[in-house]
Amino acid sequence: MKLKQADKAALEALTHRGRESVRMLRRARVLQLLSEGWTVVGAAEAVGVTETTVRTVRRRYFENGLRAALQEKPRPGAARRLTEKQASEVVAMVCAPPPEGRARWTVRLITQEAVRRGMALKVGRETVRELLLRHDLKPWREKNVVRARAGRPVRRAHGGRAEVVRAAPVSH
Repeated sequence: MKLKQADKAALEALTHRGRESVRMLRRARVLQLLSEGWTVVGAAEAVGVTETTVRTVRRRYFENGLRAALQEKPRPGAARRLTEKQASEVVAMVCAPPPEGRARWTVRLITQEAVRRGMALKVGRETVRELLLRHDLKPWREKNVVRARAGRPVRRAHGGRAEVVRAAPVSH
C-alpha cells in the first residue's frame, strides 16, 4: 500500500504528538505499517486490533482519504422514546395532583400513567427519570409540585427553605 508523502508526514506528526485518542493512534499506526509493506495479519497483531479493523482502515483510506481513515463515523444511537411535545405533556401531568388514592407521583406511576393516558406508546422508567432530572422535578418529595396558593414556603433542591415571595397588596 502506498501513502501520499503529505499523508506520511501527517501520520508521523500525529503519532509523535500523542495527544489523540488511542483509537486514532492505532489507525494511524495501521496505515504506517501497511505502507511499510506489512500484511493485514501482521499489522493487526502488531497494533493489537482485528484484521477487520485493518481492512476497514485501509478501505476508508483509499475511498475517502486520510481523515476518513483515522476518524470514527458518528454512531446513530437509539431514537428518543418521547418527542418534545410528549415530554412536555408528561411534565404537565407530573405537576398536577397525583391520581386518586395516591399521595405522590413515583417514577413507576408516571410511566404507567403516561402509557395509560396515551401520551406515549411505550416509555421506560429510565426515560422518565432522565426527563424529571432535566426539568429538576422531584415529585416524590412533596405531595404537589405546583403550589396553588402563593406565599407558601417552597423547598429548594437541597432541602432547605426557599425565600417566600409575597405579592404586594393591590390598592384600588
